Amino acid sequence: MKTVTRRSFLTLTGVTAAGALAVGATRVNWDSLMSAAAENPLDPNAGVLVVVTLYGGNDGLNTVIPAGDKAYQDARPELAYQPEEVLDLGEGLGLNPGMKGLKGLWDERKLAVVRGVGYPKPDHSHFRSMAIWQTASPDTSVPTGWLGRWLDTSGADPLRAVSVEPVLPPLLAGESTAAASMPVSGLVLPKGELGKAFAALGTPVPGEDPWRARASRSIGDLHDAVRVLGGAAHDASEKDDEDEQRNKGASAGGRSDLAAQLDLVAGLVEAGVPTRAYSVSLGGFDTHSDERGTQQRLLTELDAALTPFVRRLQGSDRGKQVTVLVYSEFGRRVRANASEGTDHGTAGPMFVLGEHVQGGFHGEQPSLTDLDNDDLKATTDFRDVYATVLGDVLGADPGRVLSGHSTRLDNLIRTAG
Repeated sequence: MKTVTRRSFLTLTGVTAAGALAVGATRVNWDSLMSAAAENPLDPNAGVLVVVTLYGGNDGLNTVIPAGDKAYQDARPELAYQPEEVLDLGEGLGLNPGMKGLKGLWDERKLAVVRGVGYPKPDHSHFRSMAIWQTASPDTSVPTGWLGRWLDTSGADPLRAVSVEPVLPPLLAGESTAAASMPVSGLVLPKGELGKAFAALGTPVPGEDPWRARASRSIGDLHDAVRVLGGAAHDASEKDDEDEQRNKGASAGGRSDLAAQLDLVAGLVEAGVPTRAYSVSLGGFDTHSDERGTQQRLLTELDAALTPFVRRLQGSDRGKQVTVLVYSEFGRRVRANASEGTDHGTAGPMFVLGEHVQGGFHGEQPSLTDLDNDDLKATTDFRDVYATVLGDVLGADPGRVLSGHSTRLDNLIRTAG
């Protein structure tokens, strides 16, 4: 299958990069974000939303696993996990064994699992399904993303939403406004004795002339940027090696440096940048073959990125206002295919994490025997989740963003500020 780039994905979904740039999408740098934090700092009580896209169609049945269900075992005997392998959540379900950190957050009631999420008349195409999820428009094609429309209605400031990906995703492109973009890149400074000497140049000295003082502040700011960006700095050759391992399941776009993306987001939140919504992604979930090992590796990576991110944010007032939403464009078929993988399906679970999340299960678990043309029947409309976070995290009127759709999930989010 031909590899799909993020740029071609944008074109195929109808929200082109050029169109986003035409309505104001722009790359921003560290200076502009830090200036915004100084001039208009994020209210410590304001809710912040981080949207994590899992590109490729994550297999929900091997993520939140009904391991004790005979229908599950019979449908995928080579792929199925046994009850003793999964991380027990109750109600006959368990997390994938690669998600031990998220199990800890579940035990602390900081993780919500929304079951059976999908949309009416599901589409098995990556492009059409992802367009539906990112525009929140199941019935008609629209050129704006759901968070882009939120930007349009919330003051038209592009810094209110930031993507840390190279190309702006459709969900952040509005009609009159589009989010800013600050791709993960990282800064590398000297280490050892040279590094110490360089850092010392950033120490202010009383009475020095204005030019030396300005140079000192610049060096100090540079070191502060590296400190805040943290793990966002990665060697390019390491990324190439990691991406090489993602040939299986990587045909639907997405990035492979989720931990670095979330490090950057955490640093921006802690610095007081006035951004209310962020977009990050992880790709590789198109597991038509050899699924079990590929998906567990990816879910382990997801866990290793999300868990320390949430833990880190628990340590600051602004961080405690962050809610994380994790989704994929569709789940997979109940029955395994002949290549020890699964084909494109429909409904799957969403994860919602954070201090203000009402942890536990939300929505009904789809039946494995009452199917629609061999696909799971969705029990929760994805727009109900969007309406909930729009209202309870971003303080917006969901009806203005979701074309009149205002049904929410009760008790998913406690007041976030």
